Amino acid sequence: MNDTVTLAHGAGGKQTAELIDRVFRKHFQNRYFTSDDASVLPAPAGKMAMTTDGFIVSPAFFPGGNIGKLSVCGTVNDLTCMGAKPLYMTCAFVIEEGFSMEELEQIAASMEQTAAEAGVVLVAGDTKVAGKGQADGCFITTTGIGEILDGVSTSGRFAAPGDAVIVTGDIGRHGTAILLARDDYGIEADVKTDCAPLWNPIHALLREVPGVHVIRDATRGGVGTVLYEIAHEAGVGISLEREKIPVAEEVKGVTGMLGLEPLYLACEGTMVLFVPESLTDSALRVLREQSYTAGAAVIGRVTAENSGRVIMETEIGARTYLPEPGNELLPRIC
Repeated sequence: MNDTVTLAHGAGGKQTAELIDRVFRKHFQNRYFTSDDASVLPAPAGKMAMTTDGFIVSPAFFPGGNIGKLSVCGTVNDLTCMGAKPLYMTCAFVIEEGFSMEELEQIAASMEQTAAEAGVVLVAGDTKVAGKGQADGCFITTTGIGEILDGVSTSGRFAAPGDAVIVTGDIGRHGTAILLARDDYGIEADVKTDCAPLWNPIHALLREVPGVHVIRDATRGGVGTVLYEIAHEAGVGISLEREKIPVAEEVKGVTGMLGLEPLYLACEGTMVLFVPESLTDSALRVLREQSYTAGAAVIGRVTAENSGRVIMETEIGARTYLPEPGNELLPRIC
């Protein structure tokens, strides 16, 4: 078989079947994975959540992950934000002619490993091959279905004055890792993505601390963008304390050098939670017992004043508006 993907691999004939068997069936095989036109699945007993997302990250491989791991984490985490146990996923690949077969298999293997960790099964997919120069290596679109836990209801509109604003870990690492992987600035720093599937720690939280108001994935646009979205959605203000926002020292160094705000850099393994004040200590205890959320921290509070605005209290006690995100966010990750 070829060492690279060719147009014939997307033509639907013998080469397509070989590609599916060598890469996708090898890594995605399970009792629901099918050669038919659609997978037949048992339906959840309660409410379902469904989401879809496209991934065109460049480069496709970066410190701590690749586009395959990212595609599973992104969809698993979107379901998680709705309190939904991830059950099933589909994936569609658009692969550029000439893409390395070895790298494609590494991507599929990462998807297999991440899906197994999250407890979700890949049940169907599609493969297309684009001509040389028509795509940037490999694009993936994933769709996920999950079953919402009984009694769980989360939404940005549920944010209420007095809620604590919690991040589940340090911020801005994924965006910084992607920026450095492109090597546009000649900066050397050991920054790895925070990319991780967060269903297990969030499940533990929802099971032990019922009443969480908001769970939001701080991906493209980062924590700052998420906070503004929620402030507008719920008609509330948000007050942050700069010194309490966790940022890794290596991320601080890179962003300080380039004049970037970590609050607007993508995270792929960090969520923003809004929790009633009375539940804050319990929520932090549960999160800090889990592997991916051990660095959880309260960074602010929801207020009835300054509706739709985010206020930052600086290290010297001054209060200022956090600029609302607009135009092109850097680095562009997708």
